Amino acid sequence: MALLCHHDHVIHLANMTSAGEKQHYALALIKSLFSHLPDNFHIGLLYDIGSQLEQSCRKWGFLKPLLPQISFAISVFHAFGHQWPPAHLSPTEMRRVWTF
Repeated sequence: MALLCHHDHVIHLANMTSAGEKQHYALALIKSLFSHLPDNFHIGLLYDIGSQLEQSCRKWGFLKPLLPQISFAISVFHAFGHQWPPAHLSPTEMRRVWTF
């Protein structure tokens, strides 16, 4: 698993020793990143299971002091990837989603 900047440059790597998407890898990468940033720095985190990670952080107190400095997001491709095309959206609404 890797932590990349918006230019796709590798910042940190984690050697995954078990299969599946384990949240502790992402948590370790985020913690490592913040150890190199100023205290008031805010990041945007695009992660394919970002909503699950954010819920876990809030529910269990993971990264509690850092949460105000993180904006979680997921890719629109991942959000709609499980039910493509989204049946509840008209073609006009779909164009609006993709151009946003």
